[in-house]
Amino acid sequence: MPKPTILVTGGAGYIGSHTVKALQQVGYKIVILDNLVYGHRDIAEILGVELIIGDTNDRALLDQLFSDHQITAVMHFAAYAYVGESVTQPDKYYRNNVVGTLSLLEAMVAANIKNFVFSSTCATYGVPQQIPITEDHPQAPINPYGATKLMVERILQDFDVAYGLKSVIFRYFNAAGADPEGAIGEDHQPETHLIPLVLQTALGKREAITVYGTDYPTADGTCIRDYIHVNDLADAHVLGLQYLLEGNQSEIFNLGNGNGFSVKEVIDAAKRITGKPINVIFGDRRAGDPPALVGSAAKAQSILDWQPKYADINLILQHAWQWHQKRHA
Repeated sequence: MPKPTILVTGGAGYIGSHTVKALQQVGYKIVILDNLVYGHRDIAEILGVELIIGDTNDRALLDQLFSDHQITAVMHFAAYAYVGESVTQPDKYYRNNVVGTLSLLEAMVAANIKNFVFSSTCATYGVPQQIPITEDHPQAPINPYGATKLMVERILQDFDVAYGLKSVIFRYFNAAGADPEGAIGEDHQPETHLIPLVLQTALGKREAITVYGTDYPTADGTCIRDYIHVNDLADAHVLGLQYLLEGNQSEIFNLGNGNGFSVKEVIDAAKRITGKPINVIFGDRRAGDPPALVGSAAKAQSILDWQPKYADINLILQHAWQWHQKRHA
């Protein structure tokens, strides 16, 4: 029996495209909806997937899409995710991340589509009260980006009660790495993530990498983050989808490795992997950067039987380096 068709919003972006590939590998048919503000048309072409260029705020387009395709579930990656930009342009974030998602959910209810996998974030927790962070940790986001994701989580709870729309919510820690086969990877414009910035510096695309803060209460004074390989994230989404299609109740899961690496450790590992000199500038702390963010993924491991394959920071960097050399040669 053929597997159903899944709509992946934001499927031409970083995490979305890796999830599309993982879904394809187990037999799902995919339709991508992406406005290409941050997604890449060539990524969808590499994956050989139908790409509909459009926005989740376009209700008429959504209704037509659900009429033309027999969609069984929606995976939603179409969010803006720059924390700093969310502070300076909160309207952009509330309109896309909240209003756009509400439009999508309303169209799903109208089309009687009951399964939704949502890309949330550890930013909903704010400054952690304890490490590692579990799913029951208080949620107190400190920026509009985290607030938009938390608002959608609340909307999903209410849509479950009102309309029986079931969801799996994944709260990511720091997505990193690239497809081990080298076909797709991370390509943000502008780029704000540590690992690609470090690798761009190794490639000579940047003069230096700036380390923001060296006086944190950590072993080497720099921030610690939980880096999770993008393919491991993608695998979790496939398992989350299967969980919903088996008729289970809505659930929330953290996705992280359960251990952290400091900024200095990441830079030192990048120097080993690339064999290149990486110029480092030490700067002041950035407002709102917690000293450490490390998540517990025990719940996902227990309920979904999810086991990260690429928890080693060296493997994460190796795959990312392979992609960056290809993409930015």
